[in-house]
Amino acid sequence: MDPVLIVAFLAVFTVLLFDYTNGFHDAANVVATVIASRAMTPARAVILVATFEFLGPLLGGTAVANTIGGFIDLSDLPALMSLGVLLAGLFGAIGWNLITWWRGIPSSSSHALVGGLAGAVVAAAGVDHVVWGFADWLQGGPLRGVAKVLLALILSPILGFAVGYLIHKLSSFIFRAARPSLNRNLRRAQYVTTAGLAFSHGANDAQKSMGILTLVLVLGGFIPSFQVPVWVMLACATAMTLGILSGGWRIVRTLGFAVYRVRPLHALDSQLTSAAVILSASLAGAPVSTSHVVATSIMGIGASEHPHRVRWGKAGEIAMTWIITIPASAAAGALIFLIIGPLLD
Repeated sequence: MDPVLIVAFLAVFTVLLFDYTNGFHDAANVVATVIASRAMTPARAVILVATFEFLGPLLGGTAVANTIGGFIDLSDLPALMSLGVLLAGLFGAIGWNLITWWRGIPSSSSHALVGGLAGAVVAAAGVDHVVWGFADWLQGGPLRGVAKVLLALILSPILGFAVGYLIHKLSSFIFRAARPSLNRNLRRAQYVTTAGLAFSHGANDAQKSMGILTLVLVLGGFIPSFQVPVWVMLACATAMTLGILSGGWRIVRTLGFAVYRVRPLHALDSQLTSAAVILSASLAGAPVSTSHVVATSIMGIGASEHPHRVRWGKAGEIAMTWIITIPASAAAGALIFLIIGPLLD
């Protein structure tokens, strides 16, 4: 059998495996607040989330997929070598996802994917095969490549904190004289906001895998140009949905209880904030981290109400994980390529 076909098949399987790990890793980010506020049982929350996560990548366009598919350039490498590079980067990202999931830390699958692929590409072909995009942007050109990815990943948690802070200030003022019975309505409203958050997460995160899977097809010579096929959308949506149904309850405890004690109004405001930030980024073609946005929205809500009750130590632990994710996954991707690279010659 043709070695390119074998490696391409393995790469497709690995992309879907990454999408699956992304699903059970990030599922907790989506359902954490709705479970912590007791608006839904875990089973009901996961079913609702899985439904709208599946719809997200099918209806959310392909802008993020185009961004992810364009931040590395492997067009001048042999097909077998370029597919091997993608494999190494994906394995590095998957490994980091599994480590942080096991530790119950809400790290970024987006960071892991970018780091793993960049590390593998640099190890295989050098830094000039990564589309950095910084020089073009500073000279007034379009924002693209790693510059666009990193700017989105840096700005999104800042927006999560700021918007969460402002929304909770506003909602606290509106409901300042409300009776405790309001909590019943707030819990019901979370069916809508959780669905919106799930849709926005699917529209952003599954598109990352759609972009890499389409890149596999282009580099392997199976399609002539970078256009996401419908079956790729369906496959990535399905893989992420299956991952979500597998759950990620360690991270639920971190986001729902360890950063700030979440109650119904906090949960509703966090879901509104996260859905708005993530969906806006998806429409702009900017890949963001749901982990970042959800966690910082909770921090912003806590800071607007009782700053001294926010567990800043846990927040610092999460932030440190975010900082080291890209270099750690890049090192993993590079190391894996150095191991499998000789087999591709």
